[in-house]
Amino acid sequence: MTTTNDAPKTLWLGRWGFVLAATGSAVGLGNIWKFPYITGEFGGGAFVLVYLACILAVGVPIMMAEISFGRRGRGSPIDAIRRVVQESGGGGFWSLFGWMAMLCGFMILTFYVVVAGWSFAYLWKMLSGGLVGSSVEDMAAIFEANNANPFNLGLWSTLVTVLTMLIVGKGVQAGIERSVSWMMPGMVVMLAILIGYGVYSGGFGEAFAFLFSFNTDGLSSEGLLAALGHAFFTLSLASGAILTYGAYLPKGHSIARTTFSVAIADTVVALMAGLAIFPIIFANGMSPGGGPGLIFMSLPLAFQAMPLGTLFGVLFFLMLSMAALTSSISMIEATVAWLIDNKGVSRKQASWGVGIVLWVVSTLAMLSFNWGADWTLGGRHFFDWLDYLTSRWMMPLGGLGMALMAGFLLRNELFKEELGLSNVQHALWLFMVRYVSPLGIVLIFVDALGLASLNLAVQWPWLLALLIAVTVVGELASPRLKRQFS
Repeated sequence: MTTTNDAPKTLWLGRWGFVLAATGSAVGLGNIWKFPYITGEFGGGAFVLVYLACILAVGVPIMMAEISFGRRGRGSPIDAIRRVVQESGGGGFWSLFGWMAMLCGFMILTFYVVVAGWSFAYLWKMLSGGLVGSSVEDMAAIFEANNANPFNLGLWSTLVTVLTMLIVGKGVQAGIERSVSWMMPGMVVMLAILIGYGVYSGGFGEAFAFLFSFNTDGLSSEGLLAALGHAFFTLSLASGAILTYGAYLPKGHSIARTTFSVAIADTVVALMAGLAIFPIIFANGMSPGGGPGLIFMSLPLAFQAMPLGTLFGVLFFLMLSMAALTSSISMIEATVAWLIDNKGVSRKQASWGVGIVLWVVSTLAMLSFNWGADWTLGGRHFFDWLDYLTSRWMMPLGGLGMALMAGFLLRNELFKEELGLSNVQHALWLFMVRYVSPLGIVLIFVDALGLASLNLAVQWPWLLALLIAVTVVGELASPRLKRQFS
């Protein structure tokens, strides 16, 4: 049977093009503030170790499966999954997971460009001297005023949309790869500069202890689930981005090595962000537990108080803007790739066509903060519904479907050929993607939906017993499932 690898497709110029692009997709606004914040809240170094374990157990196996689907199918999430499933003798039903991934990425981007617009707005405010205040309340008033004006907020979200379409419209190599080749290193350099300042700010020791102290008392069951959830979502899984980027990965490059490179880079950048942000916070006597307010309310005050504060403030918000942009270009690429492959349009036509739809929907999301503040359904604004549906339902369901397809339904030979692992390594990956990763995703579902109160620190023996039981049943049922599938 002819494999789908022969399908012509633009490829990354090198493995590092994929690594930088996928890392850019993973490193977004959440990594800059959320990872350091939840690390300190849930036990510091203890949380980091659990998070790394979750990356290995849940994130990496599914990411390897997604890249394998993309490279084997050489297309958008819909086309790649359909081709790989057909190669195993399956029907078109399973391409629904590709549709869901593509739709999920687009829906995330419709509210993400609004949040990204905050970064660009604050970069301009820092450059123009618009962030002047003497208290957190003053900064909160500036933040609220920024959101209350739909023309102002709409301008910045429109700018993000236009920049995203300009980059994606230039293509994989000339647009995406060339952009991330300087954006990602530039982000790391700016983080390093801010860390260098932090070393001499007087707050570095306290920040280091805050991030890396091994405080098991602070690592509650909620923290374990937070580590599990953040490990899954931070790698941009089940949103179409990684699968589509995998379609551009040349055949000779190791998927396993590439996946680990992305996971390590994502974690390193998140830790660097913590080491850049918290010394400034502690040196100025501020609370590190501010969530998004840490960036948009507390940090501007700190920049005013520190030497060369305007320069470091510009560097920080420029870095934040680049982090937002590298994520946005990854989330739109799946839809653009599908239009190119299936509708016969050029890349520029596909990019700007998607951009217009994105602008319309993101404008509705933007209005949730001002004119549409009273437009709610079930207690949620349009912005909140986009976030809720994608993060609570579509991404976990998509990741679960990807793991079950790769683990139980498709022919093992396909993944052996794509992954190129030894027999022992492949058996370990298969065990993780069949049992450990799906169980982790189910736990996220149970916690997120409030179906049960989990205390992993106490209930781990029961969960281990459940894993063993599911493994036994799964191994007995696997041959029959594959026969019925094909």
